[in-house]
Amino acid sequence: MRGLYCLIVTLLVGLFAAPAWAQAPDPYGAGPHLTIALVAESDKPVAGSEVTLALDTRPQAGWHGYWLNPGDAGFPAKLDWSLPSGVTASDPRYPVPGTLLIAGLMNYVFEKPYAPLVTLKIPAGLAAGSKLPIRLKTAYLVCSAEVCVPETAVLAVDLVVGDGAVTPEVRARFDAWRRAIPKPLDAKATWQVANGIATIAVPYPASAPLKDAYFFPLTLNAIDYAAPQKVTRDGDRVILSTKGKAAIPLTGVLRIGEGQGLIVTADPGVVAVAAGESGGVLIAALLAFGGAVLGGLLLNIMPCVFPILSLKALSLARGHLDERAARREALGYTAGVVAVCVALGGAILALRAGGSAVGWAFQLQDPRMILLLLLLTVAIALNLGGLFELPTPAFVGNAGGIGGAFATGALAAFIATPCTGPFMGVALGAALILPWPAALAVFAGLGLGLALPFLALGFVPALRKRLPRPGAWMEIFRHVLSVPMWLTAIALAWVLGRQAGINGMTLGLIAALAIALVLWVAGRRQARGLGFGIVATLALLAVAGGSIAFVERSGAAPVQAAGTEAFSEKRLAALRAEGRPVFAYFTADWCLTCKVNEAAAIDVASTRDAFASGKVAVLVGDWTDGDPVLGRFIEQHNRAGVPLYLYYAPGAVEPQVLPQVLTPGLLSALVKK
Repeated sequence: MRGLYCLIVTLLVGLFAAPAWAQAPDPYGAGPHLTIALVAESDKPVAGSEVTLALDTRPQAGWHGYWLNPGDAGFPAKLDWSLPSGVTASDPRYPVPGTLLIAGLMNYVFEKPYAPLVTLKIPAGLAAGSKLPIRLKTAYLVCSAEVCVPETAVLAVDLVVGDGAVTPEVRARFDAWRRAIPKPLDAKATWQVANGIATIAVPYPASAPLKDAYFFPLTLNAIDYAAPQKVTRDGDRVILSTKGKAAIPLTGVLRIGEGQGLIVTADPGVVAVAAGESGGVLIAALLAFGGAVLGGLLLNIMPCVFPILSLKALSLARGHLDERAARREALGYTAGVVAVCVALGGAILALRAGGSAVGWAFQLQDPRMILLLLLLTVAIALNLGGLFELPTPAFVGNAGGIGGAFATGALAAFIATPCTGPFMGVALGAALILPWPAALAVFAGLGLGLALPFLALGFVPALRKRLPRPGAWMEIFRHVLSVPMWLTAIALAWVLGRQAGINGMTLGLIAALAIALVLWVAGRRQARGLGFGIVATLALLAVAGGSIAFVERSGAAPVQAAGTEAFSEKRLAALRAEGRPVFAYFTADWCLTCKVNEAAAIDVASTRDAFASGKVAVLVGDWTDGDPVLGRFIEQHNRAGVPLYLYYAPGAVEPQVLPQVLTPGLLSALVKK
């Protein structure tokens, strides 16, 4: 818009000043202010070959022409070719431009002679001596520091089909022009926009020279042209930071030296922090680690974790463990929790390094994993209810109490992943942009926080003494703990139905019933003093493996709530162009926090009425199946997963990122601002 405004003002000045110019000498010299010659590398091209044309352009002193993307003002040259039948012309390839900042407007310009190159394709089958008249009409803008003048030029060159001969003088000129054309970079770059800051990571060898680096965007409206660019080298890559607007597929030219550049294409993604910013990385890592520990600690109150923690606490309350054994159990439980959290985090980082846009709890985007969790939860609920006792495998038993504690901790961490939303969003989002050692430390912090209560019980005898004395109440309490596990199983069955349809949910319930029957038979054996039984173990594996093999994702589209639309960046841009406020939220069926917020704060009468009165458009991004497009958009707002809540006020450049726990009052207040 600023460029359009500048151009309109310039043309109006030129229009009204024309009579004065007609009566007085031109203070800027007689035009044209750009002299252009159309030069062919060979005036005798071979039929069926290609020939390069150069637009040899020479600005008058004090004037400049414009690059393909002119920046905040100006417009690029328009080329109107008249070519013989069958001859085609490519788009022009421009050399690396320069920068010119005037009154806060950034212009990408040429102030010295330059030559865009165009490739002509000559059709095959033409007879030698055939004439090929090439004509070009070009319209362009040429400016000085004070005034801009639209000019036109009519250019011509006559070719004759021949032997393709090139004189040494002409070849030397074209070689020099070609050296000035940016070369395509054979590796893709990555870039992100977070809180208005664009960070572009360009693969570039550490040993290669780099001077006066600058990024010239060809993609329009992606970065702020006039904003300063900070350039750092980080091993085999160059990191550029500037003000960003929208993380869309990006193309541009990276200047690597005077008259030298690389054509760069960058996909939206996550850019790890440069190693040179070690102080900032350390602070960010420590803050994220602390947030992860706190979030993991709070996870213990969630219905899918609390029963497991309570069961381990009951084992200490029985008082049959000495000090050394209690510590071993605590360490084993902690090791299991941390190992699973680090393993999941490592899997995320590896998948993302391979180009996937996965986030925390990525495994829950697969209905097979949901089914496995459903069967595990049902088995835990039946165990807590007293139907059977968990058998101890030989390799676990040989490790003593620490083996069982490790397995219990691993199970607790695995089941806890859907519940991390309200506590871990910021910390896990930070982990995905930190160097991988720091990122893994954040995931380990989550495990440490989750294990912290049981770790404290194992190492602080005074806390164990505060546990209630053993008695009959413990068995009753254990049975009560099965209730939240059954509630978790019901929620998982619902998620399975959403991902795999009614047939998938039915398959899951049948498998759960089969698991329950097998466990009942095994429990009856245990009541008679017999072991769990190898047959029961094989039957459990067969039921789980068979059901997982047959479950499939449903192709049905997500159901949209009344008054909402499916999120897309195109629809978001259209609504914002209309000047409408937009509330965009990103959810998944397996995200407990998401569903609580939707039921308690979003899909309630007061919020609907407030949004209707303010004409707020509501866009819903359903990330249940791990849509990579949504995944990349979520990443741009420093989140590792859902929930994510954004409010776009009319005219605002950046959205307001809302808390991960919502209230109707908070949402209604958005409209009143």
